[in-house]
Amino acid sequence: MENHRGSVTAGKAIRCKAAVSRNPGEALVIEEIEVEPPKSWEGPFAIFPRIFGHEAVGVVESVGEHVKEVQEGDLVLPVFHPHCRECRDCKSQKGNGCSVFGYRLNPDMPRDATSRFKGMNGEVLHHFLFVSSFTEYTVVDVAHVVKISSEIPVDKACLLSCGVSTGIGAAWKVADIEGGSTVAIFGLGAVGLAVAEGARLRGASKIIGVDLNPEKFEIGKTFGVTDFINPATCGEKKVSEVIKEMTDGGADYCFECIGLASLMEDAFNSNREGWGKTVILGVEKHGTPLALNTYLLLRGRSVTGCLFGGFKPKSDIPLLAEKYLDKELNLDGFITHELSFQDINKAFELLLQGKSLRCIIWMDN
Repeated sequence: MENHRGSVTAGKAIRCKAAVSRNPGEALVIEEIEVEPPKSWEGPFAIFPRIFGHEAVGVVESVGEHVKEVQEGDLVLPVFHPHCRECRDCKSQKGNGCSVFGYRLNPDMPRDATSRFKGMNGEVLHHFLFVSSFTEYTVVDVAHVVKISSEIPVDKACLLSCGVSTGIGAAWKVADIEGGSTVAIFGLGAVGLAVAEGARLRGASKIIGVDLNPEKFEIGKTFGVTDFINPATCGEKKVSEVIKEMTDGGADYCFECIGLASLMEDAFNSNREGWGKTVILGVEKHGTPLALNTYLLLRGRSVTGCLFGGFKPKSDIPLLAEKYLDKELNLDGFITHELSFQDINKAFELLLQGKSLRCIIWMDN
């Protein structure tokens, strides 16, 4: 992660290797590309070709005009969620939105909607979620950059760029779990296990993991999961009925971490009447609307969504890094595999096979 080029390349285009997605469903192709230098303020679409990747850590090579908070050589995390620190939303403690950048999603840079990537034949290569980390060099707007301590190992730091922060934030900021609470988590991928880690650190008395993969229970134990439910083995009982039996009436907090409206409804129905809270982290895959029994809402249950776990990236991510350095936060357990950049497609195979939580892709040879 050393910065070998330094100021030699500042303000100049850089040639490097990137894993390019040319068509949906096809393997990524390692190609040589050209990355234009950052402009002012710079440090999911069916548009191709593009460079995917949104969880990463890197060293600042150079900065554009107006960038003051980071400089060459700083260790930073690129994040998809903006945090300008100046707008009304960024200054408010009520949420983690940004009214300057909002939730506008475009396939390139957020301010001028143009790309900084080109193929060697001059072809425009599009960005992904304002990060595009599957490349040796990328360009990111300063609103999407978080400076962190250089003391944290880079393979652990990159985990805080999205999934782990989202799960822990949902447990801490959105649900605000208190000691002795009962928790149910639907989906034990990296995000769901991060919710479990957050609940463990808050002192939850029972953390129930719901997943079709029985291997996830042993993994989940290292993050505080105390009980496991495989819906395929529940027989005629609904998962919500099993959870109510295990928690004497329903879990205090339920988290949906898959992205299916049917599971969101299951999570809601698994909550305790009177105060149960359901937090939705999954992005619904099919655009299916969520149908809830309004009578149950009247009886005190609630449901809320969250993006990036309710965290404000520039202020909250450094705190997570500190907790890891203080040996409070388990990040090591999320790393199941490590591969070279040339083998990046193997990482997708491992993910589809259910064998991987987070696979570290090392750019260095």
